[in-house]
Amino acid sequence: MAMTIKNEREIQRMEAAGHVVALVHAAIERELTPGLTTADLDEIARNVLAEQGAVSSFLGYHGYPAHICTSVNDEIVHGIPGRRRLCEGDIVSVDVGAILEGFHGDSAWTYGVGAISDEAAALLRDTEEALNRAVAAAVSNHRLGAIGHAVEAFARSRQRGVVKDYGGHGIGRQMHEDPHVPNIGRPDRGVLMRTGLTLAIEPMLTTGTEETRTLGDNWTVVTADGSLAAHFEHTVAVSPEGGRVLTRRLSSVLE
Repeated sequence: MAMTIKNEREIQRMEAAGHVVALVHAAIERELTPGLTTADLDEIARNVLAEQGAVSSFLGYHGYPAHICTSVNDEIVHGIPGRRRLCEGDIVSVDVGAILEGFHGDSAWTYGVGAISDEAAALLRDTEEALNRAVAAAVSNHRLGAIGHAVEAFARSRQRGVVKDYGGHGIGRQMHEDPHVPNIGRPDRGVLMRTGLTLAIEPMLTTGTEETRTLGDNWTVVTADGSLAAHFEHTVAVSPEGGRVLTRRLSSVLE
């Protein structure tokens, strides 16, 4: 396994790419209302990326046809923006990747469209908390399994399904680098995390099954039982104090 350790200058460049990702999320959240199509969200992302001198990490990746991923309700990841019109009560996971000056930033957030059900709101809160706990577990000289354990232990305590078939990844000059970051695990298993290792950590939880299937577009992954899914992700740098978030959300914009 060829993990790449970044120095402080490289981490700062990743943080700049992560800031672009945060700007995209802020713009989408401001505009997100019932009646928009998922293609409208992609257009917002395209414009912000262009304004910032960045390009999408996703567009053209293995033939992927859009700038972001938009996964609605029972869709977990890799949903392709298109003519689908968002309705009051939907939840939509927006996954954004940006390349700026040769470095990637990657973050996903799941948003409610208008007023959402208590069930959906609880799922979003739980998945965000699972992310927070996983980020805190990205501690130098701890095993990688600590991250997956943090997700799994919290999700089980909330009776959530944990999507095992997909997970996070190393990130830097490439969108996907070693290691793979599962959302399950044991804290005494996996590679030893080192200061400067950069990871995309991304728990995916459901209100039902952990089983998945892929739709006919060969991209969109959904829950096998049609239950709701949420996906939250940050790019972080491992440190002695835990994960340093490089895709920090712009609270001043979103409040």
